[in-house]
Amino acid sequence: MKPCLLFFAATILTAQSNYRGQFEDWLTAQARFHWNQRDKDIAALNTRDDIAKRQAYIRQTALELIGGLPTQKTPLNARITGGFTRTGYRVEDLVFESQPGFRVTANLYLPTTGKAPYPAVLGVAGHSSNGKAYAGYQKAFIGFVQRGIAVLAYDPPGQGERLEYLDTVTGKSRAGIGVNEHLMAGVPALLTGQTIARHFVWDGIRAFDYLLTRPEIDPKRIGVAGNSGGGTQAAYLALFEPRLATAVSSCYMTSWRDLWPGPGPQDSEQIWPGFLARNLDFGDFALAQAPRPYLTTSAIRDYFPIAGARATHRQLLRLFDQLGQGNNIGFFEYDDTHGWSQPRREAATRWLTRHFYGNDEPTPEAAIDTEEESQLYATPTGQLATSFGSRTMRDLSLEAASSLAKNRKPLTLEILRKTIHWIEPASSTEVKRYPNSTSIELTVEGGVRITAEHYQPAQPKAQLIYLGGTGRPSDPDLAELEKAGFGVLRLHPRGSGPGYELSGASGYNLDYQIAARTWLLGRNLLAMQAADIVSAYRYLKQDSPSTEVYLVGKGKFGPAALLAAALEPGFKRILLESSVQSFTSILESPLQSGNENAIVPGILSHFDLPDLVPLLGTRSLFLVSSTSPSGSQARNASLILRGEGWSLQRTVPPFLFWK
Repeated sequence: MKPCLLFFAATILTAQSNYRGQFEDWLTAQARFHWNQRDKDIAALNTRDDIAKRQAYIRQTALELIGGLPTQKTPLNARITGGFTRTGYRVEDLVFESQPGFRVTANLYLPTTGKAPYPAVLGVAGHSSNGKAYAGYQKAFIGFVQRGIAVLAYDPPGQGERLEYLDTVTGKSRAGIGVNEHLMAGVPALLTGQTIARHFVWDGIRAFDYLLTRPEIDPKRIGVAGNSGGGTQAAYLALFEPRLATAVSSCYMTSWRDLWPGPGPQDSEQIWPGFLARNLDFGDFALAQAPRPYLTTSAIRDYFPIAGARATHRQLLRLFDQLGQGNNIGFFEYDDTHGWSQPRREAATRWLTRHFYGNDEPTPEAAIDTEEESQLYATPTGQLATSFGSRTMRDLSLEAASSLAKNRKPLTLEILRKTIHWIEPASSTEVKRYPNSTSIELTVEGGVRITAEHYQPAQPKAQLIYLGGTGRPSDPDLAELEKAGFGVLRLHPRGSGPGYELSGASGYNLDYQIAARTWLLGRNLLAMQAADIVSAYRYLKQDSPSTEVYLVGKGKFGPAALLAAALEPGFKRILLESSVQSFTSILESPLQSGNENAIVPGILSHFDLPDLVPLLGTRSLFLVSSTSPSGSQARNASLILRGEGWSLQRTVPPFLFWK
């Protein structure tokens, strides 16, 4: 066949088949099962006892899903670092430690009129680059304090004065402030079985503890209020902090049924592995703290869908009514876009003054002069990293990983399968071939189709499954393998290949959003891709049972290839190139990206990638341009450094791999 005709045929196959859509539809079907089951569970709550049991389930499950909270409250070591006075209120700048060496920068707004002790609010910031100093958030905090409500506003990790990836030369984040810092720290943290949500929650709990040290504050009248990422934190604290008197969550509440098909999964602190699989949804944050007062404020044109916010409120209203406190569940919406805009700030102020002072009159916001960001610095330089120093979320994850490594049992196939939630592929693989084309389709779990190109000589000396690379005609290794007489199956497992090139929704990385969907469902992309490799192996053995099968995994597909080889003993030789060789090294890297498909939540509780090597037995494993976590040679593995411009045969000598 002429090359141009081959390209044309493959192009038709790609254009006619929506492989990404099929995979995502399959994931959506599983999510829908859990949404529907939760609807049934909520509809069945008809007594106070029913609701109490659901609340206990939510709290217990949520604590498990975030990886637990610290078991000890260590000294806050709070210190006032500055402050200023304005008409009707004053501001103190302060730093405290929510965990040993893990510092939080904050501003305490205190009324200077009225009578102490005052009610107070934890002011939790959304995804602004300057955190607590963002003008829209300042307006909310000043509006509260002008009504006699103290505010402890603090920076979340990765924002404001708490950048964790600070470039001290440029003064900017090497990862990107807010969302990107959270993803950089949050994705690898899942390997330890913890989400970074636990750090956000613990910051809030310890901020509450700090307020209890202040005689100006009434300990029985402390709430929380925030927008966007702050609305997220407000919802979480409503669940985890029973001492809160009330919560206000702005531009966060919706439902997964409505968020899933549009913007999709958001920041890593908002992704709790198994959340949907355990039949939980946004409304459970408010339900867990019922009948304490809870206000949702929403934007009609928000990317957190308003339909989900409305539906969730209807469910909550019925349940609060059953508890005799229907007035304690509030809902306010305004026809604008995402943000803590004036109408939502006014609704929050009215809600707080109602529950703190018994005043339910409208609270129009007067003109408010905000401060320059530097005026609100709690550190001399505007960053903890260059002032007092601080541990980071990455530091805490590495500490957790080190502790897990000391307590792991020897890895067995049984432990391996259980840890990765392994679903055994079918014993035979359904294949669809296309005339005059190297392209084929393999049917895998759930009837999802994946693609491959099978380059088949007349009499191959062996078959080889090849993952990664650039494909014909630009991949010299692929051409070299074909020339050497291998039949080469270039495989595109789930989450990769044709149709997956487009970016994710809401600007999030597509690989991340696909992986996040699997995590929410209690699954992971690594095991799915390894299963697809095994399915491809079984396809090759169907056609030629006596032919040996080799495996080559490049780049991000290396971990899946190694996992597949450990689970399928038929692979005779395995070559991994430019592959991360340990999960721990992902955590250790100061910056990391492109590893979403390798993340299995909680995997470091049971094993790391080098622990898979003994499961290969006497089979040959070649690691090209990579090392074990310690830098030493892994058992049964040949470590090879590939020189610049070297061919694959020069890198891996013929008597080792090509024989």
